[in-house]
Amino acid sequence: MELHDLKLMLQKHLTDGLVTIVGSGLSCAEGLPGMGELASHLDTTVIPGLAAADRDRWTAISPLISAKGLEAALLEVPPTPGLETAIVTRTAELIASRERQIVAEVFSRTRTLRFTRLIKQLLKPQTGLPIVTTNYDRLIEVAVEEAGLGVDTLFVGHFAGELNEAESRLSFCREVTLRGKQVQYRYRLRANVFKPHGSLDWYHRDGKPVRYSGDLDLPRLIITPGLNKFRNGYESPFDRHRERANAAIDRASRFLVIGYGFNDDHLETHLTPRIRSGVPTLLLTHTLSANALKLVAECPTVIAIHRAELGGIAGSSVHVAGVETFFSGLALWDLGAFVAEVLEP
Repeated sequence: MELHDLKLMLQKHLTDGLVTIVGSGLSCAEGLPGMGELASHLDTTVIPGLAAADRDRWTAISPLISAKGLEAALLEVPPTPGLETAIVTRTAELIASRERQIVAEVFSRTRTLRFTRLIKQLLKPQTGLPIVTTNYDRLIEVAVEEAGLGVDTLFVGHFAGELNEAESRLSFCREVTLRGKQVQYRYRLRANVFKPHGSLDWYHRDGKPVRYSGDLDLPRLIITPGLNKFRNGYESPFDRHRERANAAIDRASRFLVIGYGFNDDHLETHLTPRIRSGVPTLLLTHTLSANALKLVAECPTVIAIHRAELGGIAGSSVHVAGVETFFSGLALWDLGAFVAEVLEP
């Protein structure tokens, strides 16, 4: 395949009915910690302040992390409630600290997020651009606002904002007109951001989920790797965001998948079957996970682009309908390079 033909194919993919799935790979590309760094951070910070039983449980988990990875270790040896709370706290601290540095650069105009550049090139439906992310950080929200769009997260209010889907949607209404007997609403262009694993700005207050953008010395509502993913995923606000994410996936005409490994059970019950049914999918990632490799091999409607080397020269490997092509010197798997090479004039 020639590069020109590939670019035309990729441009045609990003049309109506697009749902974007964002995994941790995009956050890592911007400088947030990956699973390996998170595991190391937990290993050095989680023990202080734990009760004896919680320390013993971490002692059993810790050796498994280097051998099997953090999530597999937590699944094999479930954390105690006290240890689970400590893991959530330490995870949030690390991600929030790194996020602050990145957001400060964006605020001072010394950095443009990759996702901001992408959003500027996508079609913006009046109902909102659906984005599903398993990430806790707020870089997607920041990137969308930097591109000039509003962000609908189903919460309303700045201080202890409440989860209220209808109020959140109506807050973007800019005009109401009556044509005959029909009422028409005009909304601000926006992205609908669904976060089934939670967000750094979600807390509990009086037994209800609230959103507060600052840092509080309180537990944040995030689902960390391990067994609590299955339990907490069915509590508010995770349940509503998961339902809206799955509904968007079910309606999608095509997918753009960025830095996501197809390893999340909450999404896979809807996402993978839709892709297997023939929904056109473009996958950009540094490395194809085992599940992603299987999808690419079995689904001819998946275009996958990942990092590769040939003869010691780095480039991009592109899988289209069972044919793999290497493009030397091009990092098309990286969202920033993809936008520059394929979408920007």
